[in-house]
Amino acid sequence: MATIAQPGAVLYPGAMLSVKISTKHQIVVPSAVRRELHLEPGDRLTVEVREGGIILRPRPAKASERLRGLGRGLYGGDPAGYLRRLHDEWEERQRERDALVGR
Repeated sequence: MATIAQPGAVLYPGAMLSVKISTKHQIVVPSAVRRELHLEPGDRLTVEVREGGIILRPRPAKASERLRGLGRGLYGGDPAGYLRRLHDEWEERQRERDALVGR
C-alpha cells in the first residue's frame, strides 16, 4: 500500500492510485499527484513506513523546515515549566553543595 500525501491533505478520497515497482526498484509518481503537489524533477520526498504501508511526502528544501517540530512533546508540552523545574533542581543541588562545604 502506498499513500502519497501532503500533511493534512486527502488527495483522492475513495480513489486508490497505484504504481508499479520497476526492476530497478523505482516507482513513477502519477502525473495527477505531481500536479497537485507541484512536484518537479529533482524534488525529494521523505519516505516513512507506517502500519505496513509507505507514506511519501514532499521534503522541504531548507534543513530548518525539515527539523521544525522535531522536539515537539519532548518537554511534556510545557517547555517553560520544564525549564523552571530544571532551574529549581539546580538551585536545590547548589544549596546542598553549599551546605556540605559550610557556606
